[in-house]
Amino acid sequence: NMGEVFTSQEGAESGKGMTINPYEMSVDVAYSLMLSEKFSLAAAIRWIYSDMRFDYTEDNSPASAFAADIAAYYQNYVVIGQRECQLGLGLNISNIGSKITFSGKEYGEFLPANMRLGASLMIPIDEYNRITLAADANKYLVPTVPKQEEGEDNSEYEDRVHREYDDISGISGIFKSFSDAPGGFKEELEEINYGLGAEYVYNDKFALRAGYHHESQSKGNRKYFTVGAGFKMNVFSLDAAYVVATAKSNPL
Repeated sequence: NMGEVFTSQEGAESGKGMTINPYEMSVDVAYSLMLSEKFSLAAAIRWIYSDMRFDYTEDNSPASAFAADIAAYYQNYVVIGQRECQLGLGLNISNIGSKITFSGKEYGEFLPANMRLGASLMIPIDEYNRITLAADANKYLVPTVPKQEEGEDNSEYEDRVHREYDDISGISGIFKSFSDAPGGFKEELEEINYGLGAEYVYNDKFALRAGYHHESQSKGNRKYFTVGAGFKMNVFSLDAAYVVATAKSNPL
């Protein structure tokens, strides 16, 4: 429940206009399977319900859709120098599914499908101290709306948008998202966000953490550092983190 939202500032101040109550929810069923001591798989199906209506009439109803997630995880020990380190590799593809169609719209909207690939390496220092290094890459699996070409009139452009964007399915859109950036391969690479992180742990009780997130300037320009700490007892744990922007005053 997102609370009450005024449709316009004018409406909020004058008492005119309309107040809406956006509401979203999902129900998931997941299953995981350990294929070996080193490799595991997981899958989930999801029902999504979204009520973003501005007009509460009989012809205007909430939207719903179905989606699925798939994930894989590999873990093994590797020897680096004289230390036995723990390596982890993970892949997650989420929100694979149908489009979601809101009332009053002729075409459905793509779900926020996403692919994330990550790796981590835990390095023991001694009996009480260890360091973990991690990195991940994240790509949004939604196609880009075609740009209007030079000499193309509005009617021709709208027809092409319907044909190349509105009319394709959610699954087709996922595959299309790997090769449809107007700027070619360079822009496809800019669509990938990446993160780096490190954690120091003492005696499984005290932790210090730091990280960095990078997003291309043309795709949102979210760039920020994170710092944090944690403390753990037998029946109590406390974690705190802080986000430090590098590109904007508000990194979120």
